[in-house]
Amino acid sequence: MNTTKATLEKIIIADDEMRMRKLVGDFLKKDGYQVVEAADGEEALQVFYENKDAALVILDVMMPKYNGYEVLKEIRETSKVPVLMLTAKSAEEDELSAFSGGADEYVTKPFSPKILVARVNALLRRNAVGEESGGKLAAGGIVIDENAHEVYVDGGSIRMSVKEFELLCYFIRNKGLALSREQILSGVWEFDFLGEARTIDTHVKMLRSKLGKYGSYIKTIWGMGYKFEVDEEPTA
Repeated sequence: MNTTKATLEKIIIADDEMRMRKLVGDFLKKDGYQVVEAADGEEALQVFYENKDAALVILDVMMPKYNGYEVLKEIRETSKVPVLMLTAKSAEEDELSAFSGGADEYVTKPFSPKILVARVNALLRRNAVGEESGGKLAAGGIVIDENAHEVYVDGGSIRMSVKEFELLCYFIRNKGLALSREQILSGVWEFDFLGEARTIDTHVKMLRSKLGKYGSYIKTIWGMGYKFEVDEEPTA
């Protein structure tokens, strides 16, 4: 076990099913994380405020007292901690609700605990790299401050989840290149999501919405993926 990780990285798991908390918790502990549990939405918020040093929060959507979306909303009022949502709902509108609320990852039940841990590792690794890297990226009216993890559109700050931020950075770094969904999954998520390329489409939809007229910079390449291309006059 990685004892260094265990002393540094704490993960909150909020799920009203004890069996699920134990299953996920055991796999995370085996991988070297500390785990703090909560059995409902109210307890999730209490545990979050008592453990502000948590590296990541895993939230079940359907919980008593407060559901996962309500807990996420309150967390996002004060924190940018990465949040991974667990849910039995797989409809696109549910996934969009999670990402629009500020979730960084969305996992549908049933799932492989090993894949969940891999997603947690990738999310934390990318988040750490983002905090350590410096510099600014710019494209048209979009400016990204990587140090501050901020995105500005025509001078105004735009709130984005960790994954939306990483995807936009990836697009801008590779602007003008045709990118397959497999390349994007590998470049942003750092490992393959078998059968879950729709995750990219959902994030692209959110990005286009948040970027306003500059959302048209993200071109769809039918049957392949996307290309980020700066137009002199973005589509309104």
